[in-house]
Parts: sequence; structure tokens; C-alpha cells
Amino acid sequence: MFVNSNSVNEIVTYYQEKLSELYPSNEIKNITEMMFEHFMGWDKMTLRSNSKSSLSESELLLFHQALKRLSKNEPVQHITGKVEFYSLPFKVNKHALIPRPETEELVDLVIKECIGSETILDIGTGTGCIPISLKKQLKNTIVYGVDVSADALAIATDNAALNSTEVTFVKEDVLQMSSIENSIKKEFDVIISNPPYITNSEKRLMNENVLTFEPHIALFIDDDDPLLFYDKIGHLAYDNLSSGGKLYFEINEHYGNQTMKLLKSIGFSDIRILKDLQNKDRIVSAIR
Repeated sequence: MFVNSNSVNEIVTYYQEKLSELYPSNEIKNITEMMFEHFMGWDKMTLRSNSKSSLSESELLLFHQALKRLSKNEPVQHITGKVEFYSLPFKVNKHALIPRPETEELVDLVIKECIGSETILDIGTGTGCIPISLKKQLKNTIVYGVDVSADALAIATDNAALNSTEVTFVKEDVLQMSSIENSIKKEFDVIISNPPYITNSEKRLMNENVLTFEPHIALFIDDDDPLLFYDKIGHLAYDNLSSGGKLYFEINEHYGNQTMKLLKSIGFSDIRILKDLQNKDRIVSAIR
């Protein structure tokens, strides 16, 4: 056995001990709770009420195997295979980024500002968390998602089914697209993108679990052209948004002003930088 007894308390204590060099105590607590929910179906209250209970050997083995993976920096979401985003369940795996709270803020803003929009396009859709969440809230909107990765689109399609939403997903490399119209349709009311925006020089600041287990194609961009995707998507959006249509980007906090200048040079107006809950520049919006 990897613990002295099969008791729930022993497992909770052991997780705290073995993961202490990787995560702060409160995060280990959250991870442990997620493990009990995943393996035992227990919510936090049930976990507390069963603190003195004992698990079977087979149940204990599940926690042992999970701890080995966690100790190698594997994200807990990859072990459970799921994450909650905007109060909806999403499947996750190594082929798409794990949805972040900052992106929930982007979704929330679009929902508040785009009620009545008829068509929405998400570029670089990954798990599909953005278009699926928008479709769930803006039920009369026609929603599309584009990604270069067939593996990411497969999980996005699964997530749309999981959440009983109708989203059209299209495989395209946005950097190679000459026109959105050729692939999908001509005009949109809203275009959104959370493209790769972390420069290669910033890799040293990233957590090991991100560097090892999440797709670099969705994260990183060369230092000598950090606005590559914003430039390409900005021009595509200007050509394919309806008059008064809205463009939303999630951005690198260090490139907000440069992104604004780029969009202004393309022809957009009413350009804004919005901060996230950590008070970092995180969203840029503009109007066609």
C-alpha cells in the first residue's frame, strides 16, 4: 500500500504530503476533492462526512495510480478527462488546451454585448468551449468553430453533443485562409479568437504541467512576430464582419497597445482593452 491505512483521512493527508512541492496547499485540497468526486462520486460534503471511512483495495489503487500521474505534473483535468467551463461540462485531453477562467470572462462579455447577434465565429476553437457556451446562452444564434487540429475538433464535436448544442466545426489553418467565405460563409455578426499568444521566450515562466501536457501549437508564438495571428485574423474579420460587427480577442497582457494599434490600422473603430479579474490586460474588442 502507498498509505498506512485505507482511510479517507490517510489518503487526503498523503496527497498533501506528496504534492506539496508541486502545488500550494489549497490547490492540493481542490485536486484531492476532484479525485474523490471522479473515483467515488462524492461531493465535498460527502467527502467530509466520510473522512473516517475506509476504501477497498481496488479503490485505493485508483488513488495511487492518479497520484503517480499527478506527481509527474500531469494536469488533474487530464486524469479526470473533464473540466467545468461556464457552468458546463467539457471533455478534455492532450489535443486541446484546458479551458481557463480568463476565457470564461471573454465568453461572459460576448454574451452580455452580443444578444441578438445572428451569426458567431470562433477561430482556434480547441475544446469548443467558447462557441458551445455561447450557443447555450444565445440559443437563436448560428455558431461556428474553426481549428487547424482534427484531434481538437473531434473533442469539440463530442463536447457539443455532451451539452446538446448545435455548433458547426470546420477544419482550417487560419494562417492559410485567404477568405472565410470560401470555407464557411461570407458574413458574421461576431468573430472571436483566443489564438496562440505566449512568446517562446515566456516558456520559462510556464508551469511544467502546461509545457509537458498541453499542445504547444495552441499556446506559443515566435518572439519576432507575436501578433501574427492577430494580424491575420484581424484582416479576415474586417473582410467578413457585417457593418457594425464585433471582434473579440483574448490577448497577451504585454501586447494590448500593439494589438489596438494593429486593429486601428486595419480599419476597426471603438477599440477597447479590458482587464481580467487579475487586473491584467486580457481582452481587446473592436467594431467593424
